[in-house]
Amino acid sequence: MKNRIAALRRERKLSQAELAEALEVTRQTIISLENGRYNASLLLAYRLARYFGLTIEEVFLFEEEEAESAAPARREEKPRREAKRRREPETGPGGEALQPC
Repeated sequence: MKNRIAALRRERKLSQAELAEALEVTRQTIISLENGRYNASLLLAYRLARYFGLTIEEVFLFEEEEAESAAPARREEKPRREAKRRREPETGPGGEALQPC
């Protein structure tokens, strides 16, 4: 997923290390996010957005085609067979088994 982290960081004249420290992550995490090698968890995306005073959608650029290609292919499901239900014997008010008429 594409993002604006590097641009936002540069606009604020922050180093990767400074941003990492503010977000309590490693510098390597910031590098990987900026290079698109790592997608942020929801919690980290939220923290990044709050740090920059933006919404998650303003920081992360979601593209529908990208999401579809990243999703695992759905396999065609086989029709399910109805499981044979074992009928429990009906009981009367005293718990005795009722006999068919």
